[in-house]
Amino acid sequence: MNLKKVCLCMISLVALLVSISAVAASKAEIDANVEEAIANFYKHTSAGKKLAQKASGMLVFPSVIKAGFGVGGEYGEGALLIKGEPIAYYNVASASIGFQLGAQARTQIILFMNDKVLSQFRDSAGWKAGVDGSVAIATLGAGGEISTETAKEPIIGFIFSNKGLMYNLSLEGSKITKIDK
Repeated sequence: MNLKKVCLCMISLVALLVSISAVAASKAEIDANVEEAIANFYKHTSAGKKLAQKASGMLVFPSVIKAGFGVGGEYGEGALLIKGEPIAYYNVASASIGFQLGAQARTQIILFMNDKVLSQFRDSAGWKAGVDGSVAIATLGAGGEISTETAKEPIIGFIFSNKGLMYNLSLEGSKITKIDK
């Protein structure tokens, strides 16, 4: 790809992400979407539900939009829940370069399994997956169970769509930042 095309793609990506953030959801909209995402999550995995009930905190991004044409990016807004109640709001964003074409929406849920990792997340000015904390992405085994090794991790991530849990995906490089709502 020549420099002119790369610049055009970068400008298009920035325009896309700015337009997405310009129509940012209200607190009530995020709360409603988070509730729906959790219900959908529990429907897909009872093992995930058990882990969520043990977690110190649950970060839910109901709809993360990922789009790309050579240059890609993703953006979504969600809430951090402690004991089932939303206590803060966050966005997730990332950018990438490489072969990619298309768009998709997915739900991301991150479970903080102990108070220490939850505090580290909450105290950060901008938390980056893979840098500030390693996120073990859950995959389902036989009988819909999560591997015992994954279940022991301090931070566990789930990525799914309306069709179910998605595999071979990563949260690496995603930056999560607190937003005011």
